[in-house]
Amino acid sequence: MAQGTGSINSDYKDWEWSTDAGERARLLQSPSVETVPKSGESQGNGLGATSALGAVFIVVNAALGAGLLNFPAAFSMAGGVAAGIALQMCMLIFIIGGLVILAYCSQASNERTYQEVVWAVCGKVPGVLCEVAIAVYTFGTCIAFLIIIGDQEDKIIAALVTEPEEAGSSRWYTDRKFTISITAFLLILPLSIPKEIGFQKYASSLSVIGTWYVTAVIIIKYIWPDKELVPVEIPTSPSTWTAVFNAMPTICFGFQCHVSSVPVFNSMKQPEVKTWGAVVTAAMVIALFVYTGTGVCGFLTFGAGVEQDVLLSYPSNDIPVALARAFIILCVLTSYPILHFCGRAVLEGLWLRYTGVTVEEDVVRERRRRLLQTISWFLLTLLLALFIPDIGKVISVIGGLAACFIFVFPGLCLIQAKLSEIQETRAISWWAQVSYGVFMVTLGAFIFGQTTANAIFVDLTA
Repeated sequence: MAQGTGSINSDYKDWEWSTDAGERARLLQSPSVETVPKSGESQGNGLGATSALGAVFIVVNAALGAGLLNFPAAFSMAGGVAAGIALQMCMLIFIIGGLVILAYCSQASNERTYQEVVWAVCGKVPGVLCEVAIAVYTFGTCIAFLIIIGDQEDKIIAALVTEPEEAGSSRWYTDRKFTISITAFLLILPLSIPKEIGFQKYASSLSVIGTWYVTAVIIIKYIWPDKELVPVEIPTSPSTWTAVFNAMPTICFGFQCHVSSVPVFNSMKQPEVKTWGAVVTAAMVIALFVYTGTGVCGFLTFGAGVEQDVLLSYPSNDIPVALARAFIILCVLTSYPILHFCGRAVLEGLWLRYTGVTVEEDVVRERRRRLLQTISWFLLTLLLALFIPDIGKVISVIGGLAACFIFVFPGLCLIQAKLSEIQETRAISWWAQVSYGVFMVTLGAFIFGQTTANAIFVDLTA
């Protein structure tokens, strides 16, 4: 993309954002990303610490996660292997395009986080909407993580505790609500309270290993299946032409790494858009193979009878799968505090800007407010997780928001960036890029509207 001459800062300082933007930029860095301080001279001078290869793995790390458990069910909803792969391939073009657009706009605006880029390029209203969307998305993802913990603990406990057939009820300490609550209070809440979460970067490497192990187990179980694992039915086409869209929330949720991509881009030794394009293409291809392998093999193993969480379809006493469940629990235990941290930082930024108070002036009340925010966030997500036992219902809601991060906001940024360029004549490439941005916004709005409406009228009212 050719960068024209122009200014991309309309309405950006209406709420005195620049006073402590650097502090919020630091707060929203990925724990595994280290960047140099923002300045006019640092952009593009090779001062970052991350190589291109390192950036590939960081982006893959950001993309891969517990969302892969839902991919076999997504293939079932899409109508089979061919429809699922085709849908992923089509969406991957725009997913990569959105990542490149964000890097281009980050360079043009000299901003270092996703929401700051949206603020600088698109103005106050889209910036606030973006921050609210990030807060809601991270909140919903935390709920999904707690549900996953409950799902996996149910299976592990079922393998460890054998109940007599005549027993009318299970023991109190095996109750799902108790196990989720005790795990959350003992492990998640203490990790969520600290002001800094840099220590999480060591635990996150274990969660990456766990994600790859889960994929390997699902593929191996398909190649060498157990005798009791017989697929109920394997659809080869969608039941209706609209059914394929039901898989979109899962795909968006799985591939959404856009919010953390801007800090990764700015952490590179050579933050150039062309190099970044190669980085994200390689990263998304790797993620595509992992998600496709999990989705195809899990779907073909169980067919239309696959659970929303594919690990729930396997027997409780399967040792390799039990280890996979332990890895997934570890993954979400370390991921919840990170997601909560990002959501809390966005809420903190909105509060400081709304009240007009700077970070330096608000140090005294920060700790008390952080404790209140953390405990309120934790209790609300725990309460909702206890009464929403199906991860598919949560993903169907937050998957629509993921589509906004992938399509809508990058599309808006591209449109505004091109409109801000001062050019005597509009070249064909300029019109092509604006049209591409309009199409991305339209596509993202359609996915968000369709998935949200489906979640409200089908899933949540079922």
